[in-house]
Amino acid sequence: MAQIQNAFTLFLSLLVEAIPFLLLGVLLSSALLILIDERKLIQGMPRHPLLGSLIGSCIGFIFPVCECGNVPVARRLLIQGMPTSVALGFLLAAPTINPIVIWATWTAFRDQPEVVILRVVFSLMIATIISWIFSTQTNLASILQPFLANRINQLPPTKLSPEPVRATSMLLQSGTYILGKTEKPLRLDNNLALLSNKMREPKRFQAFLDNVVQELRELGGMLVIGSAIASCIQVFIPREVILNLGQDPMTSIVAMMLLAGIVSICSTVDAFFALSFASSFTTSSILAFLVFGPMIDLRSMGLMLSIFRPRILIYLFILAAQLTFILALVHSYFF
Repeated sequence: MAQIQNAFTLFLSLLVEAIPFLLLGVLLSSALLILIDERKLIQGMPRHPLLGSLIGSCIGFIFPVCECGNVPVARRLLIQGMPTSVALGFLLAAPTINPIVIWATWTAFRDQPEVVILRVVFSLMIATIISWIFSTQTNLASILQPFLANRINQLPPTKLSPEPVRATSMLLQSGTYILGKTEKPLRLDNNLALLSNKMREPKRFQAFLDNVVQELRELGGMLVIGSAIASCIQVFIPREVILNLGQDPMTSIVAMMLLAGIVSICSTVDAFFALSFASSFTTSSILAFLVFGPMIDLRSMGLMLSIFRPRILIYLFILAAQLTFILALVHSYFF
């Protein structure tokens, strides 16, 4: 009974910690609907896969959200027609490559500035590589959830993209169409100009609220599931089982990566959590914790299910884990 109470307490604490950042991400995502000119945004992004992956991995400086808030923003970027490499780079790197997390890491590891620098460098490298790999996939229906792939297929063609295949009917979607004076659906190809010319301020605000409600409904359920799984594992699997693995450079890296995935702590505070292990674990394993956790943990994987198919999440997990392990191991032997 006590374990169940502890699991429920952890579950609530994860939700309380995550919901504000999820709400922030949803608000930023919905703000793109009102403030961003979709066509200019899409055309302004590099179409080269590697460059797009690198630029996408750095967008976190513009949208400083953690691993709870990055998912709705990445969804909005994809729905707008953003290249997959850019959106995926942002999804993986934004929880670490943003000024809030960098400042928090500096505060915790002020005496070890290399931890701050290498955390940013490793995260940027891993996010760019994974995004570059996935950019080779031209059939989005094979990697994205069906409803999200259908929304993207309904986008009108641009000068830089071919005519999409319309597998479904042109349905009215929140954040994608509005009703004109004749009640005919109008495409938001130019959000700012169209909204200012066709809609009054109350209707603009209503479109914003509709999109917020829709994304909170879709992402909130995933957050609850991920938080529940993370809290159960933390309680019913003794932490000592993981910590006892950290007896040498290789196993300590694996142990801290497992710990990062299980505890699912927010990237804005994970540096202070990792600092408590600094005396008993190597710097390389601490880096593995700080790099791997914000990209892939149980809670964020639950949210990512609203974007990707389950097998794609497995691929993301394997790639992120391998790259993190290799970089941390290289650090342990050469630094």
